[in-house]
Amino acid sequence: MDVTEIWRVIREGVRYDIILVSLLFGLFANVVRGLRWGLLISSLGDRFKMSNIIYAVLGNYAVNMVLPRVGEVWRCGIITKYDKIPFTKLFGTLLIDRVSDTIVVGSITLLIFIFNFDFFISFFARNPALLEGFQKMFDSIWIYVGAVILVAGIWFVFKYMSNFTLVQKAKALLLNVWDGMKSIWLLKQKGRFLIQTLMIWGGYFCYFYITFYAFDFTRDLGITVGLIAFTMSSIGVAVPVQAGIGAWHFMVIATLVCFGVNENDAAAFALVVHTVQTAWTVICGLFGIVALPLTNRDNSKEELAVEKQ
Repeated sequence: MDVTEIWRVIREGVRYDIILVSLLFGLFANVVRGLRWGLLISSLGDRFKMSNIIYAVLGNYAVNMVLPRVGEVWRCGIITKYDKIPFTKLFGTLLIDRVSDTIVVGSITLLIFIFNFDFFISFFARNPALLEGFQKMFDSIWIYVGAVILVAGIWFVFKYMSNFTLVQKAKALLLNVWDGMKSIWLLKQKGRFLIQTLMIWGGYFCYFYITFYAFDFTRDLGITVGLIAFTMSSIGVAVPVQAGIGAWHFMVIATLVCFGVNENDAAAFALVVHTVQTAWTVICGLFGIVALPLTNRDNSKEELAVEKQ
């Protein structure tokens, strides 16, 4: 790619005011994600401060920038610390939170596949190595052998070694996680959960699509192309690297190129949008991390007073 041309677009061809507006939708989506997680936790009968839940969700993404996927563990741990809810139950609700997101992305991808099949033909035609990589992964017999050995090993341990203390603790741990996962069935406000899920992903879509209007070469592509690019970028974020760096860029650039955008322009788009939005995510996350001990200072004082007594 022509680095000089990419730099020219970054300096002269971007409406940064529009990109800044898009950031509000990203924050909105993450706040609603906190409210939705709180809905799941409350169905288990546990009491908590909703501000803690929201700050933990924001901080989750900042922690993930240091170590991918560790933010989810940190999120549960910090709520256990401040609201005294068992970590394993929280982790169970977190699994439901993530499964619901996977269902949404999977559903959108399926609809795009059905109604925009030509795009996928073009995408894989331009990136044959990607399809070959998937095929090789599933052609390897060792994947299936490893899966069978893993399942058999787990079954053997829980069936014939159940008297061991470590196994009993593992069982208790899994049962607690399962209690957390049952939150979706115990949830009385399922309609509210669905509406919040739609609000989260509607916010994420606006977070991404509004940036199309910041560039001359994407503003006229239309909402359908925006939805396709957004979905492909969401798949890229699923890769366990910080903020999907590399994978997100590849998916967005490759998608825009399929719709006639110059490769250098597509690279400039990906670089600007991802950099600004990642910086925003880190800023909001750091705010959440700093706010948690400050807003729970009174709780710490009460605990200290109880200990002295």
